[in-house]
Amino acid sequence: MAEIIVALDLPSHTTALGLVDELGPAVSWYKVGSPLYTRSGPVIVRLLRDRGKKVFLDLKLHDIPSTAANAVESALALDVQLMTLHVSGGSAMMRAACEVVREGPRLLGVTLLTSFGPTEIGQVWDREIDSVQDEVLRLAELARAAGMHGVVASPLETEALRTRMGPDFIIVNPGIRPARGLREDQVRTSTPAGAARAGADYLVIGRPILEANDRPGAVGRILSELSHAASLAP
Repeated sequence: MAEIIVALDLPSHTTALGLVDELGPAVSWYKVGSPLYTRSGPVIVRLLRDRGKKVFLDLKLHDIPSTAANAVESALALDVQLMTLHVSGGSAMMRAACEVVREGPRLLGVTLLTSFGPTEIGQVWDREIDSVQDEVLRLAELARAAGMHGVVASPLETEALRTRMGPDFIIVNPGIRPARGLREDQVRTSTPAGAARAGADYLVIGRPILEANDRPGAVGRILSELSHAASLAP
């Protein structure tokens, strides 16, 4: 069954840890992104690990190979489990990062941000994009060839990714919204059950939990939905 990663998109490590304690053992995984990491630094990761939580350090590194590799090496001491680099940083950067990882974090290549549609992608790449899915698959192949352990991609590309990349390649989906949730600034989204059925390993969920009146209840409903989807799987 796909696991949920709660995104700690909160203003301080005190607020973030309050949420962690509120959700208790129901949630094992938490995402620390650049806003919280910039405010709190490594301390938030250490405090999560002290609570026995697994950490997805989502800094989306994009730099020259030696700098990216040094950043990944620094993360080894934090004992994070997942970490991201942009595939668009290039094969040399990804290979350099992979070379410093032994038993450390699994490295994920960020393919295309879920806020991007074909128009935005075309503007960045300076060419017409006929298929977002084909572009994601192309980037995933680059990531795998460089030694990355998986990718971050939208739920809409996940089924094709799972078919192309096989069962052992990690697929993480942001852009997860409950059936009645708002997309907000996310363009390529899905429900938890839809992403799980498509083959995602991990689902990153932020606002639907953070902004819920009953946050433990919101987590419980998502876990129930995932359990039901898993029971219907062939």
